[in-house]
Amino acid sequence: MLKHELVHPEINHILGRAGHHSKILIADGHYPAWSKKGPNAEVVHLNLSPGVVTCSQVLKAILSAVPIDEINTMGIPADDPYAKFGEPPVWAEYKSIIHEAGLDLQLQPIQKWDFYQAVQSDDHVLTVQTADQALWANLILSIGVRTS
Repeated sequence: MLKHELVHPEINHILGRAGHHSKILIADGHYPAWSKKGPNAEVVHLNLSPGVVTCSQVLKAILSAVPIDEINTMGIPADDPYAKFGEPPVWAEYKSIIHEAGLDLQLQPIQKWDFYQAVQSDDHVLTVQTADQALWANLILSIGVRTS
């Protein structure tokens, strides 16, 4: 029986095959998950209905299962209408989840078009498509190494 919070068999299988520097995309419900992915990436659809499941729920489960070195958000272009409101509210939720997981990581934004390019790398192994309706909720997690 697994001791961490992540119990999805397919996601655990993919993460078990992944290694250091492999990338995981947690995609919100607006993200074009099928067309914006790396050549080695598998897509797991967890989008049951609007808002179920959320990126935050997936982040919490994945952080319980694998070491993470870096977390990138999709940065908001300066000319986007949402840029005038500052950081998206969901980012505060992510920071809280990261803190609760005992990690000393900062969210590192990558501008929208560069984010799409980052996802299309050979290192991208998994996209978890959520039904999150929050704006700018996409995350790229870089897998680290076990230290114990």
